[in-house]
Amino acid sequence: RWTCAPFLCTHLLLEEFVNHIQELQVMDERIQRKVEKLEQQCQKEAKEFAKKVQELQKSNQVAFQHFQELDEHISYVATKVCHLGDQLEGVNTPRQRAVEAQKLMKYFNEFLDGELKSDVFTNSEKIKEAADIIQKLHLIAQELPFDRFSEVKSKIASKYHDLECQLIQEFTSAQRRGEISRMREVAAVLLHFKGYSHCVDVYIKQCQEGAFLRNDVFEDAAILCQRVNKQVGEVFSNPETVLAKLIQNIFEVKLQSYVKDQLEEHRKSDAEQYLKNLYDLYTRTTNLSSKLMEFNLGTDKQTFLSKLIKSIFISYLENYIEVEIGYLKSRSAMILQRYYDSKNHQKRSIGTGGGGTAVPMVQMCHGRTRLTVGSEVVVLHLLNESSSFSFKLSDPSDLPKNAFRIFSMLVEFLCTEHIDYALETGLAGIPSSDSKNANLYFLDVVHQANTIFHLFDKQFNDHLMPLISSSPKLSECLQKKKDIIEQMEVKLDMGIDRTALCRKIRHCICIALVLQLFDTLHALCNLLVVAPDNLKQVCSGEQLANLDKNILHSFVQLRVDYRSARLARHFS
Repeated sequence: RWTCAPFLCTHLLLEEFVNHIQELQVMDERIQRKVEKLEQQCQKEAKEFAKKVQELQKSNQVAFQHFQELDEHISYVATKVCHLGDQLEGVNTPRQRAVEAQKLMKYFNEFLDGELKSDVFTNSEKIKEAADIIQKLHLIAQELPFDRFSEVKSKIASKYHDLECQLIQEFTSAQRRGEISRMREVAAVLLHFKGYSHCVDVYIKQCQEGAFLRNDVFEDAAILCQRVNKQVGEVFSNPETVLAKLIQNIFEVKLQSYVKDQLEEHRKSDAEQYLKNLYDLYTRTTNLSSKLMEFNLGTDKQTFLSKLIKSIFISYLENYIEVEIGYLKSRSAMILQRYYDSKNHQKRSIGTGGGGTAVPMVQMCHGRTRLTVGSEVVVLHLLNESSSFSFKLSDPSDLPKNAFRIFSMLVEFLCTEHIDYALETGLAGIPSSDSKNANLYFLDVVHQANTIFHLFDKQFNDHLMPLISSSPKLSECLQKKKDIIEQMEVKLDMGIDRTALCRKIRHCICIALVLQLFDTLHALCNLLVVAPDNLKQVCSGEQLANLDKNILHSFVQLRVDYRSARLARHFS
């Protein structure tokens, strides 16, 4: 009985499997029938949809044909309407012109009869309409022969003038009341009248009433233009022209009068104050011009403003450099003369120097007059005066030439009349080689001349070079400076040689070492005055070659240009 159990289980499983297969077959048949039914339904609906699409296409074709017919009809009607409009316009325009001409003839007859009856001429509230009519009648009257219509022409002209004056008065009143809309309305009417420019003049005049009450006329002008710039576009159809005319009026009347009052007061009596005022006024005027550049003044506002500035200052700038040079010369002479007087020194001609008006330093020592280059205060005053030259007041084309003239003046007073005269006087004061009295004060002259000339060289590089660097005057200035340096170096060398050869000194020398020491001292003194390019060559010369480098360095440190890059490049 236990051997049949596996067989029984297998049988049951087989039977269960067959039953499920049968169920699946039944389900498959059912689904297949449903699919066939759906396919048939889909095919049916597809045929119906295709039929509807065909019907819609036919309907669309019919609608498109109707649209084309309608479009053609509309185009036809539009053409007819345009043609009809042209015909109506052709008829209406001559009719309007005829009506206008009839009205003008009616008004013309009133002037011809000498009695103005129409309400447009008698009613003050219709001044705008009256202005339009009289402006047209005025144009017509100009075409009529004078011999036959002189009287009526005169009446029309008189009415034209009266209305013009009334409109300007109305504009003036509206401006005072601040009625911008009324101002704009009246200005538009006056635009076709000859008096329109007078209307602009009235506006400009009234804008300036009460605008210049403070001491700063330039600031007042800037504020006024800023205010008018915001308003003028609301009143006039050409605001840039009106604003430009206002600015022109301010420059040619207000500023020109102010500048003249400020400058003429000192022009002949006080050159220093005159030049200060001229520079200040010119600077403030150009600053005002820069502020006005932000406004719309037409096509070329830069040229417009430049011409206005030139019209104010041309009479003062034409001879500016002559006044500047004259002032600097008198000022330089006064500075040196004042110092000269303080030392109780009477300048005299000595050697090749002298003959000028400048005065170098004088020191009193041991009852003898000892003349040195001296006082850096005096020299700094001279350099400061020459640096006050204003390139703003020079025409750009004249700037290098004017700068060269200032430089030549500085060379004359500082180098020739001051340093060179001191060197000549110092040379004359050195005892002769037979003298028993040793005098080494010329070495002070050497040191001071070196200090002052390096200040002069700094002035040259800082102030003159930027003005002439791209000009042919550069080579001329450099040559002039080179000549003056070489001239002074010759005199400095001569003075050092003569100082070292004085007889007291020579008679006290017992051995050759002392002579060698004086030669070395002479060479060391040369380190103070030689050009930086030659410094290394002097240090390696016969007198200084064996000298301690620290000693050489201590002497070079005494030079004013010790820390300059040029000196560091040649002395290392």
